[in-house]
Order: sequence, then C-alpha cells, then structure tokens
Amino acid sequence: MIEEIAITDLGVIESAPIELDPGLTVITGETGAGKTMVLTGLSLLLGGKADPESVRPGCARATVEGTFVPPAGHPALERATEAGAILDDGALLVVRTVASQGRSRAHLGGRSVPQGLLAEVGADLITVHGQSDQLRLRSPAQQRRALDSFAGGDHLAELHRYTEAHSARQSAEEELAGWDADSRAREDELEHLTRALEAIDALDPRDGEDGDLRAEAERLGNVEDLRLAAGTARDAVGGIEDPDAPEGVLAVIDHARRTLTPAAEHDPTLSEWTERLDTVSYQLSDLLTEMGSYLAGLEADPDRLEQVHERRAAVNELVRAHTDGGTLADLLAFADQARARVAELTAPGAGRDALIARLTDLQETERSLAERVTAGRVRAAAAMTEATDAELRGLAMPGASLTVQTTPLAELGPWGGEDVQLLLSAHPGAPARPLGKGASGGELSRVMLALEVALARQQAETGDLPLPTFVFDEVDAGVGGRAAVEVGRRLAELAEHTQVIVVTHLPQVAAFADRHLVVTKSTRERGEAVTASDIRAVTGADRETELARMLSGDPDSATARQHAAELLARPGVGA
Repeated sequence: MIEEIAITDLGVIESAPIELDPGLTVITGETGAGKTMVLTGLSLLLGGKADPESVRPGCARATVEGTFVPPAGHPALERATEAGAILDDGALLVVRTVASQGRSRAHLGGRSVPQGLLAEVGADLITVHGQSDQLRLRSPAQQRRALDSFAGGDHLAELHRYTEAHSARQSAEEELAGWDADSRAREDELEHLTRALEAIDALDPRDGEDGDLRAEAERLGNVEDLRLAAGTARDAVGGIEDPDAPEGVLAVIDHARRTLTPAAEHDPTLSEWTERLDTVSYQLSDLLTEMGSYLAGLEADPDRLEQVHERRAAVNELVRAHTDGGTLADLLAFADQARARVAELTAPGAGRDALIARLTDLQETERSLAERVTAGRVRAAAAMTEATDAELRGLAMPGASLTVQTTPLAELGPWGGEDVQLLLSAHPGAPARPLGKGASGGELSRVMLALEVALARQQAETGDLPLPTFVFDEVDAGVGGRAAVEVGRRLAELAEHTQVIVVTHLPQVAAFADRHLVVTKSTRERGEAVTASDIRAVTGADRETELARMLSGDPDSATARQHAAELLARPGVGA
C-alpha cells in the first residue's frame, strides 16, 4: 500500500502531504483545482516521464516523495533490494525530482536509480486505471491478460513456461533454416578441407621436417667446401705422412704426456697434468675417428639434393596454401582442426539431423504446454464470465452478459494457441459484440471495474497473487444515478481486499470512501498572487459540505446537504 505522498511545486500544488487510507481513498475537487497533479505525482513515482513544464512557475524543481509499504516477500521488495535500496522500518521510500531545466532524478530506498527501475518496481505495486486504460481494454491483448490473471498463479507459471518453449522453438527453426541456407557453403567447406587433407596426407610431413630438410640441403649443396674444411682439420689433428710436414696435434699432445709421466710420481701437479693430457688425447682420438667417418661418407649426391629441394618446395607450398604466413607446425595444427571439422560435418546423427531432432522435441514440448494453457483459459473463461456477470448486475447492468471467447489459431503464437476476445451483450436479447466495437465509455468503465472486483475477490479467496494498489482516474465517467452508487459500492468492496485510490466527480462514489480528500484552490499573497492548491481530509460536516457541492455546485444548498446526508447514511458507505 501507499502510506503517504508528499508533493512540492508540481503544477498548481505548492506543497501538499497526502495521507492515504489502506482501504478506499477518494479525491474530489473542482475542475482545475489540481486533482490531476496528484495522479501526475503518483505517475512520477512509478517511473513516468518527467515534464519540465509541470514544475510550478518560478520554481527550480518539483519534488514528489512516496512511502510504499509492500507485504514481506513482495517481488517489488526483492527487485528494490537487489538495486541496493534500504528499507525504512519495512517502508520503501521513493523520491522523484523534476528540474525546470535539466534532468530529473529518481531515488529508491536512499539510492539513486534509473527511472526505468521505478517503473519495474511500481508495476508490481500499483495498477492505474484511467480513461486511456478503458480504451486499452478494447484490445485483444489486454483482454487476454485479464483472462490469464483471472486464471491464477499456476496458470501464469504455465504460460511463462509456454512462452519460453515457443521462443526456443522459433530459435530452433531459425537455426535449421540457417543451416539449410548455408548448405552450399558447408559443402564447399567440406570439399575444400577434404582436398587439403588429401594433399597433406599424400605428402605426409612430419613435425620438424622442415628444419631437417634445410640442414640436408645446406650439406649437399656445399660438399667440396665441407670436404676441404674437414680434411684440413683432420690433418691438423692426426698429422699427414710427410717427413717435412709438422706433427699433428694428437702426436704433440702424446709427446707432452710421455714427457711428464716419469716425473709425475714426484709432484701431484704434474700427475694432474698427465691425467688431463690423457683426457684430451682420448677426446682428440675420438674426434679424429669421427672426422674420418664424416669424410668417408661425404660424397656429392646431385639426385638426393634435387629430391630434398623438391620435398622442401612441396612442404612450403602446402604451408603457404593453408596457413597465413605460418610454419610447418601451423600446417600440422590446421590438419588436426580440419580432420575434426570434417568429422563434425559428416558424423551420423549430427548437423542437420541433430537440429531436426531438437526441433521435434521443442515442438512437442510447445504443443503440450499450449494444451495446458488452453485448458486453463477455458476453465478461467467460464468462471470469469460468471463472476463478472454477477458484478455487472450489481453495477446497474442487470441484463448484461460478458462472454469470453477463445478462437483456435492456425499456428501457435507467442501467447498460446488461441485468440481471446471479450464480448458484451448489453441487455437481454442483444447480440454479443466485441468490447472494442459495441461498448460505450460508461459500459467500458463498469466492465473494467467488474473485472477488477471479480479478479480481486478470486485472488483474495485463493491467496494466489498479491493484489496491487488500484488507482482509478474517473472510472465513473459516463455513469450516473443508481449505477454510480453501485460503482461506489464495488470500489468499496474492492478496497476490502486491497488499497484503492479514486479520483471522482460523483458524490455517490465519494460517499463510500474510508478517507475523503478534497483539493481546493486558494490565493495567497507573497509579494504577488500565487495560486496554490490545498489538499485536506474532510470528515463530518465538512464532508457533507463537499458532497453537497458535488451534487449541486452549491455547498450551502439545504436540499443538496440533505441529499449528501442521505448518501452518507446509506448502509455500507464510508464513515
């Protein structure tokens, strides 16, 4: 419920704290006094669009503050606390500031929040009905939502599951259509990968082969230079059979070792040198053997050199063709990826087959859920018709009958397998016509109120869903006489289940209020004439005076005051 709204410098309202009753609060006043500004302030608290022109002339900003007290565990509280709002003894404080120049500001529970968050939170807390909402009741979508709400929480949960299944089915169809549209591209991809793998497998390159081929090509292409260098080095180490040539390194070292050996037993240093010369001699002997083997195997092989060049060219061609300036390692990685992709494209039960199987499952789930939604609507339609007709009889439409018509769709839609339409027969014998075509404004007002009262009673009995605060802006438009009394009675009955706020011009409705607020204009002198609106609660004689004004336009009329007293004395009206 809303405990209080405080408005400052909004339109004609200079400053007004407005305390609301948990039951039925009515707001009355002369045309232009500022009743609309009260609803404008409430709209701002609910995330409505801020209009700088609504700021009181001469003021920098307008401010609206609201104190909301939702029941524990209410979804609005959860959404607010997720956004960082802090509760004040269970109350949720909402503030909206509208600058005459610049941006508006929104605060929820002490935290600055986007305007859209107020709309999210407010949608669960308050339902506003104005004449534009009566027009919306003409739309099939609004009528369907009314039926679904009447069907209850379990049905709404089922409907939510259906809408998710419907969306998933549509996505699967789009994915399959995309697959089919891209079939040629996949065929080209498969052909390209297959040919690439055939070429790679035919060449069968191994990891690191490019480096080995490069080294072999260098060796075979420079045989004479290698032979000369290796032969010279071998002769330097081992010496040559020429008495005039110097001894080889190995012979010199062997001579030094033999020279040291006899004296080594007299000095550890010489013994260590002898051992080190032995080691060098063994290593040089091994090296000399390797040099001989190398020279023996070092032969020019033009045929092999040509084969190496051809192999290198083939490997490099594949690398260039299938990598972006990469290496043989990149080519081998591409081959692994290509094999995995070919397996994916050709695996039995994958690809299109898997998409079709998934789509079939989703279609079956969607059909099953659609049948449940339809069954829930059919059950709710009968109950809603009965309940609404009873309310219409009480609203001075005794012969009226509301029919909820469900028409199967050729294909399942986003909201189920049928269209929902409300048909109204205004009096006995009259044909049932769609609300959007055959109902007057006054009839729409009463139908809407009948639906809300029936829904509130059903939800109150089942405890199915938390009821919002209802705000009605001249819901009694086009209604008068006995019908007006019954509208007031139904609003009072609705207020037994939840908070109701009504802006009205009808004294028959205002008489049922638990709290009656009157908006009046006055002129105050503050250096210049300033028009302001006072909002005050009236009781007793003051309330009788206001009802008399509403009845005749003359609050001092004895006849009007007598009629006002009679209205207040009716059984069941507010005190």
